[in-house]
Amino acid sequence: FSSRRRHTRCLSDWSSDVCSSDLRRAREGGWARGGVILFTGLSGSGKSTIAAAVADILRDTGVRGVTLLDGDAMRRTISRGLGFDREGRNTNVERLGRLAAEVAQSGGVAIAAPIAPFAEGRARARAAAAGHPFLLVHVSTPLEVCEARDRKGLYARARRGEIADFTGVSSPYEPPTDADVVVDASVSDVEAAARDIVERARQLMS
Repeated sequence: FSSRRRHTRCLSDWSSDVCSSDLRRAREGGWARGGVILFTGLSGSGKSTIAAAVADILRDTGVRGVTLLDGDAMRRTISRGLGFDREGRNTNVERLGRLAAEVAQSGGVAIAAPIAPFAEGRARARAAAAGHPFLLVHVSTPLEVCEARDRKGLYARARRGEIADFTGVSSPYEPPTDADVVVDASVSDVEAAARDIVERARQLMS
């Protein structure tokens, strides 16, 4: 899927100043309703790749106001200073839900792919987007596959004790029981999975 465009929108604050260009575009058109697509899964599960594919399909089919939220940018801006313990992660995911709700409120489709390891954090994100269609996608790729894919060596560092609170090694991942879509990227085709997610989103937001 390397040939597809990879666009990441600006983030600076979760208020109306955040991604103002995207919010303007969202108001100009899109599906009948805006909404939120939240991916969750282990590091290396393929969730970011599928999320980017979903964003590209939506844009290619004429949906405007599509905003792919960057988790790293979140950590540098509105979640600066938060740790990676349970509460820090839950608060980060909740803030992400608030930012996504800003996009949905303007008629756009917000897509985010944090690890979001805890049920509480995901529930807080869903609550933050209350009143807007919300699709939870669990990328359920097994830990051993994620670890084998790890080009950055993060899992190896975590197992050596060099990274604390690393999900799947020294911090738990709570698989969602309320996911709308479940995808195992170790056996699923990226584009096929993305198209299935787009269809589920269309049903919610049209």
